[in-house]
Amino acid sequence: MYYPPVGFHFTVEFIGVDGVTDNDNRFQNITGLNAEMNTEELSEGGENRFVHKLPTRARYPNLTLKRGMLKGSALIKWFQDAVENHKFSPVTINISLLNEKHDPMATWNFKGAYPIKWEISDLDATQNKVVVDTIEIAYKYFTRI
Repeated sequence: MYYPPVGFHFTVEFIGVDGVTDNDNRFQNITGLNAEMNTEELSEGGENRFVHKLPTRARYPNLTLKRGMLKGSALIKWFQDAVENHKFSPVTINISLLNEKHDPMATWNFKGAYPIKWEISDLDATQNKVVVDTIEIAYKYFTRI
């Protein structure tokens, strides 16, 4: 019997960021795994029932990755180089959905990825929460391998 995969068992791999450890690759939440086709409307003379919609190019939203804040993270160093030194080093990111045996069921390969936003969760003395790093990443395109 086939059971649909669960969305909580996954791995993230940054190919091209120096010093990334296993802790750097552990995220609690990933959003932005989707693509859309843009369209252009074309009105045909004499045809009033509809407008042709022609595909133009794909559009990919930014990836957003969340995890508990780490000390000495290579990913945060990668981000700081981009923001503070304007030194962008695009990398490849692989996100794999795993089965119960920890084998990849599906892997998405993101090309030309670079960080564009880093957010730290609010500090609030009235709540008992883990401080969360949110990293937003732009990329050229992704494929499923």
